[in-house]
Amino acid sequence: MTTIVLIGTLDTKGREYAWLRDRLREHGCTPFVVDAGTGDPDGIVPDVSNVAVARAADSDLAELRAAGDRGAAVATMSEGAAAVLAGLYAGGRVDGVLAVGGSGGSAIAARAMRELPIGVPKLLVSTMASGEVSPYVGAKDVTLTYSVVDIAGVNRVSRRILGNAAAAVAGMATASIPAGADERPLVAASMFGVTTPAVEAARARLEELGYEVLVFHATGAGGRALEGLAESGMLAGVLDLTTTELADDLVGGVLSAGPDRLTAAGAHGVPQVVAPGALDMVNFGPRDTVPDRFADRDLYVHNPTVTLMRTTAEEMAELGRRIAGRLRAARGPVALYLPRRGVSALDAEGAAFHRPEADGECFAELAKGVAGSPVELVDLDLHINDPEFGRAMAERLDLMIKDAGGTT
Repeated sequence: MTTIVLIGTLDTKGREYAWLRDRLREHGCTPFVVDAGTGDPDGIVPDVSNVAVARAADSDLAELRAAGDRGAAVATMSEGAAAVLAGLYAGGRVDGVLAVGGSGGSAIAARAMRELPIGVPKLLVSTMASGEVSPYVGAKDVTLTYSVVDIAGVNRVSRRILGNAAAAVAGMATASIPAGADERPLVAASMFGVTTPAVEAARARLEELGYEVLVFHATGAGGRALEGLAESGMLAGVLDLTTTELADDLVGGVLSAGPDRLTAAGAHGVPQVVAPGALDMVNFGPRDTVPDRFADRDLYVHNPTVTLMRTTAEEMAELGRRIAGRLRAARGPVALYLPRRGVSALDAEGAAFHRPEADGECFAELAKGVAGSPVELVDLDLHINDPEFGRAMAERLDLMIKDAGGTT
């Protein structure tokens, strides 16, 4: 039977979840209910109690209730629900997930859903789904439906919306997805406009070698999506040529992918070939949105909506240290490629951001940071966008994947 996990705060939404449970049964699915609320469930008996959910987060439900801190309770039950869902999935008991809620219930359910690999159906009906939804979706394939009305009883409007949601998740979970005619090993690559020639050369070579290449634009969301895919087990390797989001995270630009960028592949043993692509720049919006503290910095108006700021030698050195530390921690094979003639199109000789001394600080810290570790360091007298550079990274990744047995 197809199992759909229902995660919700049953103290406030129990009757709605009971209605959804019955609809899922009508669609031939087996509902499995997880209670992530802190009060007593209303109108439904869960398969996993809120006591067990709190315990999964190393907490005690009675203590959460006594504390009376709603924010802390939501955070705790979010972690507990995520742990419970991950355990159910590991046991082969999750074919899809459905949840409904307001801000708190949505936060709890979305956190749990993000624990699942890409491809597992995840549907959230939320009062928050018409606004800023990135905190709920993250880098995973969470499907959102706006509830239109509050989740407060099953009425003429909500009946249709919730019924559609039950039918949708049942359909997703039971649908047969045909395999492609040519299922090649997957490789993820990171790209920015200023590193496009390098990634295009690498992609062409990888495709010649028999891979399917997924390119992620290094705009913050793209980096998070790449990290999420690396966690999913779907990738044979990662060609992380464009690590520019780390510069935004360090300096305060608008395209940060967060503090976990460049960690997932290493943590999961996925072969990776890495370069300091576009570390010469931090991204902002229109010129008048650049923070005043950067008024005296080296700025370049890329277009009316994008202003770039050149990273300093000190910032480049720190980026080198951060990247080296993450690569040293990797559990899988890693190769680090250094383009001595520049790290982006703007860092070529004669271009606006060409600062060899700043790049040199980064390269020195990278070399020092990986010395004595299993990380392979390849130092090339090339610009990052020279075709030979991208092809060299691609060919090295191919050998690493084959050595790791990742092409079968």
